[in-house]
Amino acid sequence: MFNNWSELLPTIQKAFGALGKSNPKMVKAYMALGEAAAENEVLDAKTRELISIAVAITTRCDGCIAAHTDAAIKAGASREEVAATLATAISLNAGAAYIYSLRTLEAYDSLKG
Repeated sequence: MFNNWSELLPTIQKAFGALGKSNPKMVKAYMALGEAAAENEVLDAKTRELISIAVAITTRCDGCIAAHTDAAIKAGASREEVAATLATAISLNAGAAYIYSLRTLEAYDSLKG
């Protein structure tokens, strides 16, 4: 197993609360980002959480994976929907790696002169 997700999520939540006590304005601003994203209700909670999982995968954030997978489950996401989300994230990451590979070759050619 990569992580003990059942232990990771409460550990993150506890640490999040501790940081909030140290810097309440920062945590309030952080929480406001999620609230603002949900405010217009164009996307339902399940869709927002599936998108969040894809972003968590591409940014390699275990805490984000735990939190947003839990939220997706609570929003009614099926395992199949999560798997489809992962396929999308994988395809995007591969595409991004390809584009940045092209940029790297361009940098090499430019710097080599």
